[in-house]
Amino acid sequence: MKLPVVIGAVFALIGALALARTAFAGTRAVGSPATSARSAQETPFACNVSVFTPAMRKRHFEELGPRLRLARTAVRELPDGYEFAFGADSSTYQMLSEWIFQERSCCPFFDLSLRLDRESGPLWLRLGGRPGVKEFIRAEFPPGWFK
Repeated sequence: MKLPVVIGAVFALIGALALARTAFAGTRAVGSPATSARSAQETPFACNVSVFTPAMRKRHFEELGPRLRLARTAVRELPDGYEFAFGADSSTYQMLSEWIFQERSCCPFFDLSLRLDRESGPLWLRLGGRPGVKEFIRAEFPPGWFK
């Protein structure tokens, strides 16, 4: 009975080491073979709205997008995209979180993040990514996002 337990533990250890090695390999420097392999698998700059059900599509584009655009208080241009400021209240945070997860499913090429500044500062949505993403954002987002 002890032998199967020992064999199971050995396989679990081997699996954990392989997983750790894979995770560490993902942290290589720019220009390494891992980075080149990832570049070859990058998705094109195109929104895949087919990932949404009709109700999700309506929520994302007709409800959340317009509400967030109206709630936006400032815009910062970044080298690889934009940051949009919002009031730091929980309902706006929840709307942005929902929007981000939906946006991530249809546009996987975006880098998306939310940040709350210290001292009761604003809530920031950062939207950026690899070269070309900034131009995509400018072309695809309604003009009201940048005012």
